[in-house]
Formats: sequence, structure tokens, C-alpha cells
Amino acid sequence: MIKWIISDMDGTLLIDHNRLPDDFDEVMEMLKQKNIMFSPASGRQYQALACHFPKYKDDLLFISENGTYVCQHGKELFSYTFSPDNIKCIFESLTKLQDVFVVVSGKKNSYVISQDPAFVKELNLYFTQYEVLDDFSKIDDDIIKFAICDAHHHNARKNIYEKLSFLKEKMQVVLSSEVWVDIIPTGANKGLAIKKLQEKLNIKPEECVAFGDYLNDYEMLQSVYYSYAMENAVPELKKVARFIAPPNYENGVMRTIKKLLAEQK
Repeated sequence: MIKWIISDMDGTLLIDHNRLPDDFDEVMEMLKQKNIMFSPASGRQYQALACHFPKYKDDLLFISENGTYVCQHGKELFSYTFSPDNIKCIFESLTKLQDVFVVVSGKKNSYVISQDPAFVKELNLYFTQYEVLDDFSKIDDDIIKFAICDAHHHNARKNIYEKLSFLKEKMQVVLSSEVWVDIIPTGANKGLAIKKLQEKLNIKPEECVAFGDYLNDYEMLQSVYYSYAMENAVPELKKVARFIAPPNYENGVMRTIKKLLAEQK
């Protein structure tokens, strides 16, 4: 019996960058009738996720910032933050990169310095709330994630991910898309957040469904039995998934949920 459905956003649930499926409300009503919980699980900030689901923001369990900040009913359930030493190490490492842009995410807000047009365009796709500073040292917040953007070249694997791989001994470096790389605290990812919630809510992995398309969904798919990689997912994710869903642009998540619910009757 399915009790919890978890879905990544970009390249998975969303038909395009910011559009939910037309039948999302219909499926949410079906889930409500069956007491099945639904969670967006994304690298997006919590505020951006909540804005995406105005009708459900007080009901959904949000796994934001790639698992570093988890909220329900507008309240934090748990989070993972960086130590001051790790923050210093990250900033020193970022100075070695060229032509990339940085978003520092905290519990209260996200922070940027650059207002480069290409960067701002990418930023506005995923962050609805952020503050423009002239110096990151002015941040007064608990830091939960660094997001580094390759807005000009769209080759984040080569220009960011491979160059920051040495940081993996101290923290997690996650390739989130062709444009973004996230740095998050050790012991935090979507999968670990889900496992912690499974224990808290007394839900078994075989009672959970998860959908994803990129490498930041890898651990998430390993934390559930019904693990779906989208047809448009990267090959590495398809290898770890038990099942394949139709691509996001063909409404794969909603179609698969409806099929699972029909089979569960």
C-alpha cells in the first residue's frame, strides 16, 4: 500500500521550468481521498517551492535545498547547516573558478552578489526570494547550501563539478543540472532526508514512490522501493531506478501516479 509519493521538480514533475501538469489538482484530490502524502523534493529553496503550490503550501511536506531544509505546515522539521570552517573552505575554493556565479542559501533567505543578466535569468527560475549584497561576509544566517551557476556555458560538469571534486572529502558536491552544482553539508541529501522522515512517520520504503531525472536524485531513488527515473533522465540515474516513467514533457509523473492508484484498488 502506497503511503507517500515524492517527486523532483525540474525535468520531472514540471512540464517546463515553472508549469505544473494540468491535471495536478485532480491527482492531488485523488491522493487526499486515499490519505497518500505528496512531497516536492528539489534543489530549489523552500520559499520557491511554497510559491509553486499556493493551494497546498500548508499541507505538503517540502524537501527543499536538496534535502538540507525540510518543512511542513510552514515550520522547519529539520535542517543541515555548514560549520564556519567549511564555509571558509568553500569560499576559498570558489575563488579558483572563473566565469561562474554563486548563490548562498540560508534558512532565512538566499544571497547573491552578481547581477549578470544571464545569471539572473537562471536565478529567477529557481529562487523567488533572495537578497543582493556587495559582500557575502554580510550574511547573518545559518548556511545550508551553496549553488554555483554556469550561466554562460551550460557545462557545469566540466567548469564547476570536476574542479570542486576535491571538496568531497569534507562535504557533498552535487551536479544538479547542466547549469547548476550544489554544495551541501555531509550527511544531507534528498535520500537521507527521506530516510529520516520514514523513521519519523513510520513509513516503510516499500510504501514510498519517488520520481527523479538528475544526479541529485540518485540517493532519493535508493531510499524507496518504487523508484522511477524519467525517460528523459541521465543514464546514471536510470541504472539505479527500478522503473522508468514517461518523460516530464509527456506528463510522466501524473500518468504514472494514476496508473499506480488504479493498480492499488
